[in-house]
Amino acid sequence: MMLDPGLLALALSPFGLGLLGLLVGSFLNVVVHRLPAMLWHAWWKDSVDFQLADPLAWRPLFGKTSPPPQLAAAAMAIGAELEKVPMLSLLRPRSRCPQCGHVLRWFENIPVLSWLFLRGRCSACGTRIAIRYPLVELVTAGLFAAAALSFGAKPTTLLWCLAIALLLTMALIDFDTTLLPDGLTLPLIALGLGGALAGWTGVTPTQAAAGVLAGYGSLWAVGFLYGQLRGINAMAEGDMKMFAGLGALLGWQALPSALLLAAGVGAVVGVVMIAGFGRQRDKPIPFGPYLALGGLCSIFFGPALRALWQF
Repeated sequence: MMLDPGLLALALSPFGLGLLGLLVGSFLNVVVHRLPAMLWHAWWKDSVDFQLADPLAWRPLFGKTSPPPQLAAAAMAIGAELEKVPMLSLLRPRSRCPQCGHVLRWFENIPVLSWLFLRGRCSACGTRIAIRYPLVELVTAGLFAAAALSFGAKPTTLLWCLAIALLLTMALIDFDTTLLPDGLTLPLIALGLGGALAGWTGVTPTQAAAGVLAGYGSLWAVGFLYGQLRGINAMAEGDMKMFAGLGALLGWQALPSALLLAAGVGAVVGVVMIAGFGRQRDKPIPFGPYLALGGLCSIFFGPALRALWQF
């Protein structure tokens, strides 16, 4: 069944994609909140099942046939605590107030409007609801609408919307937890390579593949050299994979300007946080939000940025 051209044009217009962005932004709030918890649950369970309590994990390194009794007891205690934690997924259980457990009704879960109607508080216990939730929805809507304006009312614009959603999610999770999950970075790489093969991104498959290698390799080199000079790992593997995804999506040509922008803004923010807010120098600063900023600016203003910095 063919879609009506008028309806399709409306759906892919700035208005239509802006509405889609509100819904996607609401879901991104769920992902940002739940995905790290799901990962930590899995990591703790793996530690209990395959490290603390598994003799095969001890023998190669420690030369012992089994872990010490106190660690085996700790593994059992941790396992018992994990059993008390309810299973969590991106879809279940339904959203609820973390303070009182009130399950949100459908009219309390409408992007932006529900937050305004509730005046930013839980209807059951009055706990304040962070303003970040509607802000994420509005920013996502604005960026989706901007994608429609920049790339046109056509289906391939949805690829850029998906890339935007991935970058926003990675930025928020890294900001909150200093984690960049493979479940987000690897799909960004696949999206870029697939879009290049399909001819949707304006980047050739060769440029996209070179972008993956250049993105990963450049940050790996920075981290390696800094580690040799200072003895500190300055770059996490998640950052390397995220930058590789930007290389796949935008081609290797876009990477220098994106990295310069990310590093410049990150340096300024870092200095301000240390000098103005007393942040400790040895406390890690997540680089993902700045890479996301560099990537988003390159998506919308790539040629202008390359011309500005002569790349």
